[in-house]
Amino acid sequence: MNKQALGIARAAAIAAAAALAALVATLVAGGAVTEKVIPGLGDAGATTRWGLPAARLVMDVGAVLTVGALLAAAALLPLPQGRLGPAATGYLRAASWTAVLWAAAAGTTLVLTVSDVLGEPPGKVLAGNELSSYIGSLPQGTGLLLVILLTVVVALLARTTVTPNGAGGLLLVAGIALLPPPLTGHSASAANHGAAVTALALHVVAVVLWVGGLVMLGLHARRDADGLGVMADRFSRMALGCYVLVGFSGLANVAARLPEPAELFTSAYGRLVLAKAVAFAVLGWFGWWHRRRTLPAVADRKPRAFIRLATVEVAVMGAVMGLAVGLARTAPPVVALEEDPVRSLLGYGMPPPLTVGRLLGLWRLDFFFALVVVVLAGLYVAGLVRLYRRGDRWPVGRTVAWFLGLITLVAVTQTGVATYAPILFSVHMAQHMVLSMITPIFLVLGAPLTLALRALKPAKVRGDRGPREWLTAILHSRVIAVVAHPGVATAIFVTSTFALYFTPLFESAMRDHLGHIAMEVHFLASGALFFWVLIGVDPAPRRLPHVGRLLLLFVTMPFHAFFGIALMNLSQPIAAGWYNVVRPPWGTSVLEDQHAGGAIAWGFGEIPTLIVLIVIGAQWFLDDQRQARRQDRKADRAGAGQEDDELARYNAQLAALADRDARER
Repeated sequence: MNKQALGIARAAAIAAAAALAALVATLVAGGAVTEKVIPGLGDAGATTRWGLPAARLVMDVGAVLTVGALLAAAALLPLPQGRLGPAATGYLRAASWTAVLWAAAAGTTLVLTVSDVLGEPPGKVLAGNELSSYIGSLPQGTGLLLVILLTVVVALLARTTVTPNGAGGLLLVAGIALLPPPLTGHSASAANHGAAVTALALHVVAVVLWVGGLVMLGLHARRDADGLGVMADRFSRMALGCYVLVGFSGLANVAARLPEPAELFTSAYGRLVLAKAVAFAVLGWFGWWHRRRTLPAVADRKPRAFIRLATVEVAVMGAVMGLAVGLARTAPPVVALEEDPVRSLLGYGMPPPLTVGRLLGLWRLDFFFALVVVVLAGLYVAGLVRLYRRGDRWPVGRTVAWFLGLITLVAVTQTGVATYAPILFSVHMAQHMVLSMITPIFLVLGAPLTLALRALKPAKVRGDRGPREWLTAILHSRVIAVVAHPGVATAIFVTSTFALYFTPLFESAMRDHLGHIAMEVHFLASGALFFWVLIGVDPAPRRLPHVGRLLLLFVTMPFHAFFGIALMNLSQPIAAGWYNVVRPPWGTSVLEDQHAGGAIAWGFGEIPTLIVLIVIGAQWFLDDQRQARRQDRKADRAGAGQEDDELARYNAQLAALADRDARER
């Protein structure tokens, strides 16, 4: 074994030892491995008590290594001439093997989880049919099966992928595979499960990107490979964002799962949270030291200081991962609440009777959309600041439109609208109409893609891919070319509404917090896609003429009126199983409320139609003005003797014809 391989093995052993030590200490301190004798229930045995957290730790390690390798190949390493270099290809092939480890650990976790739930030894679980029943009936089993399927896909495709786009696609698949376990764990049953689930999912994704990127950066430094400076610089910028996201999502998750701040000190779960917070602060110090001392050393081709510090940092991260797995096996404090089916479904109790004041003032934090608004506003402001410092101008109207769109997004996701939408179909339909037909109009008119292309700097090395190059590649991809076709975008915008509400899909989305978020994101995304094609300022694969835009608008908008009329004529309520449970005692019948929602859908279409008509008219007028000025400039150049001008060439052709006629006469 050479010196480099020995150093890598030593660092891996240190990190593994730290992770195992933290896991054992956490399990003992939290009481997760203490044998509990409950009359009438079996005991799964010591194999399950110790093996389940160990399998989850291995699964987390496999996820970190896989995502880190794909991240290094797709985004951190420079791409010579836009292609994967030898180092990136090597990391991509390594991701195939680590994905196998991830899948195997997920399968072991599935078996041991069934053993833990049923209180039976793993051998008995494998010999019977409980495993298939568990997978089909409980979300934890379905989630782990999904992890296995996705990781197998990554393992197979990572062996043959040779392009940056393919590596980016595999990174996206691996990111999706991270989500099922946190979305079906303790957080799904927390008192405020909406915030807890969202916060934990974002927490896991940010941690895995951060830890995986650091591991691959340390491995690259150990190998003394090329491109370390570029890789370190890109990781540093990403790690800062991950650190901030981990901090805020962790606070939100703890706030959702601990009934009182005093529980941080009086409960085993709270004390473990404090220990994790201390480790998180230590990792923040490591990041600060990297940016101040070790990154300049890497730029000067002196990576040894970085290697030593990164080895210790990876060990601390391993301990944090072990602590996190042990924390997941520790039950949070029980919140003593009355049995309330509405609270168990919504995460909060039945709100008081609906009034205009409560609709505007009964705010409830939706962590996901609050984060979306903050990120979108921050990125837009950052782009404006960069243009301002460079001396460039940006139309004020676009800025106003963008922030109007964000204000409407806040108005329907954070206020009383979001509080009453799950229990009243009429309020839900108003929220739907704003998300799909008002907010996207203003966001599209804000021209965020144009701002990003102007504000982002090109990659330092020709052929490499930085954020600007990745954005350009996405805009020119075949997927965008197909999705942004006017016919496809219109079909998605129109048919998805009918497919959602007139199938069981709507009730399924309402019963699951993740499904509810996906539904709202779909409203926003489908509307943004349609209005990007219709009135978008940003570059698009196809541009319709103004007459075509008017025709598309008048063909599309009546479908929403037809949808509203169809709702108003229903004789049976949709999603009756959901609305009969959450029906407020002070409201009307479910069917009458849905008829009111249909009336809202029918009449609401006039508002976006009027806005879009005004925008198309203004764009048409301004385009004619630009064309007229362009023709005037051509005419001026022709008069000045610039014969390369189109009008000058036309005049010269007429003069030549006149000369020929004169000679013939």
